[in-house]
Formats: sequence, structure tokens, C-alpha cells
Amino acid sequence: MIKILVLYHSESGNLQSMATQIARGVDNVPQCEAIIKTVPAVSPTTQAVDNPVPDSGAPYATLDDLANADGLLLGSPTRFGNMSAPLKAFLDSTTSAWFSGTLSGKPAGVFTSSGSMHGGQESTLLSMMLPLLHHGMLIVGIPYSEPQLVTTSRGGTPYGASHVAGAAGDVPLDDAEKQLCRALGTRVATIALQLKKTATE
Repeated sequence: MIKILVLYHSESGNLQSMATQIARGVDNVPQCEAIIKTVPAVSPTTQAVDNPVPDSGAPYATLDDLANADGLLLGSPTRFGNMSAPLKAFLDSTTSAWFSGTLSGKPAGVFTSSGSMHGGQESTLLSMMLPLLHHGMLIVGIPYSEPQLVTTSRGGTPYGASHVAGAAGDVPLDDAEKQLCRALGTRVATIALQLKKTATE
């Protein structure tokens, strides 16, 4: 089985909903399986110490999850046009994976949610790509052959899946946003499968 890690940080639940849709896209590809993980919170004053298993939701990711994955989908809420601190803290802990090259040559995609239409979604998606490029990953976006990318009136960019959650963060994913999430998951999984087949030939 090709394993695709869907790794996200979510506070209001929107990124968790997106991760679920992305995982469906991954699971639609034969021989591919989505593994959904999250990251622990951080404290503004000192490093937070969380239980090793969260009280609810997806389990926390480890460096082994990265090493065992054939592809990665990375999600964060938009924080002033950048990824959130908890996700950044996790990525900052991946130096050993960078030294060993465990992510090099694997496909990766990114996804985000913001409160407003122009809330910095594209810069957030780009900010998540930067450490992935340093890891040698192959960045996968959403092509304009996906019709929802042209017709959506809310989320969705060629850089990755996105969602407009409203000022209170309580607007659910619409059909176009769900479809673009699934399309991104399917695309990363398909490319990971193709790369794996090529490597074994």
C-alpha cells in the first residue's frame, strides 16, 4: 500500500474537515491509503507539554510518520498570511529528516482555511511549501483541468486546496471546496503511486 500522510493543525475544525475530504481523495486511488495526523499546540510563553495522545481527533504525528509516508498533504489555518505556530514548530523539529533525506523525491500538497476571501490563503500555502522544498519534496498543486477551480466563488487555488470559513470560522465547506480537497488528495496519491512503480521497475 502507498501511504499518504495528511498532516494538519486545526483549532476551529475547518482544517480537520478539509483533511477528511483530502483523505477521501487519497483513498479513492487503488493501492493508496490516507493516514491522518495532527500536531500538538504550543504555548506563547514556554514550550507546551501535551499528553502523548490527544483527548480527541487525530493522533499526533511523529518523524517516523514522515519517514514511512510515500507522500504528504500539509494543512494549516491562515495566520496573518502564514502557517500556524504549532505546524511551524513541528516542521522545525524535522532537521533529522532533512539530514537523512527521508522526504526527498516524495510528492506533497498543501491546504488552508481563512476567515475571509482575501485572508492570505495563497501566501499561507506558499509558506508551507518552503520547508517542503528544503526537504526535496515534489510540490503538487491543483490544475485548472479541475472545473471547480475556475467556477468556485470561495476557496480553491492552483497552489492548493483552500476554504473560506467566515469571520466566526463556522461556515462549512461548500461542494466546490470539498471537490477540490478530494482532487488534491487524489492527485498526490496518484503521483506517489506512479513514482513508486517507476522506482521498482
